[in-house]
Amino acid sequence: MKRTTYAKYAAAALAGTTVLAACGTETVGTRTQDVSTIADTSWVPQKVTVDGKDYVLPRKGAQRKAHIDFKPGTAEPDGDGGESGGSVGCNSIGVDVAIEGDTVRVSDLAMTLMGCPGAVGEFEEKFVGVFDNDLKARLVGPSGSRTLTLTSPQDDTITLREKKAPALKGTRWSLGENAYLTLTRNNTVTGSLGCNTFKGRATVKDGTIEFGRLATTRMMCSGPVMKTERELAEILSGKVSYQQKQGSLKITKASGESVTAHAE
Repeated sequence: MKRTTYAKYAAAALAGTTVLAACGTETVGTRTQDVSTIADTSWVPQKVTVDGKDYVLPRKGAQRKAHIDFKPGTAEPDGDGGESGGSVGCNSIGVDVAIEGDTVRVSDLAMTLMGCPGAVGEFEEKFVGVFDNDLKARLVGPSGSRTLTLTSPQDDTITLREKKAPALKGTRWSLGENAYLTLTRNNTVTGSLGCNTFKGRATVKDGTIEFGRLATTRMMCSGPVMKTERELAEILSGKVSYQQKQGSLKITKASGESVTAHAE
């Protein structure tokens, strides 16, 4: 996470490394929910309950920005924050996370220091106070619409819902600075290579996208931009494979060249 100024909330990081350990479970009907699978998706905070009082994520603005990701991995010694975290609508939050059974251990919390007015600031304050803990996790619901409840040792809770993956078609996928593509439902593609815009045919079938000849504008840009354009145009040609995971889309040529786009 890119950051400039931080307020460190945890006294010290957990010793050793952040690990994805033995799986805890929660049964929903006949389907068992594996707590470790929270690392496979993004989560949108819904409410924080402190001393029996609910604080709900404000809908204006915050809902679009808010997300929490759990990314177990190796913790950086003496580092502020970690690869896990996200935002609850204002500041960026970084933490180290370990998942052990049905316990989510959050440590070394750090965040940027922007002023967050009104309800957004209040929600963020309550969220951080509960989140920086060893939390018991409860995961319920069908895939695609699961609910995650994290409970602190003080019995305060955070409720999050699973963030739905964007649709492959109709989503604007960012390919980098000023470059993007959008696949349409009538087997066409539009976008920009960073300088010039393009359009053409694109047929999605069985994990592949087959691009037809792309028609582009003919503007001249700086050397590095034109080099990137040529590389992108080469990847977005012919039959390619794709892999979509949450908000990312990886497009790979048979020869191995690839580009990863992110949903805007």
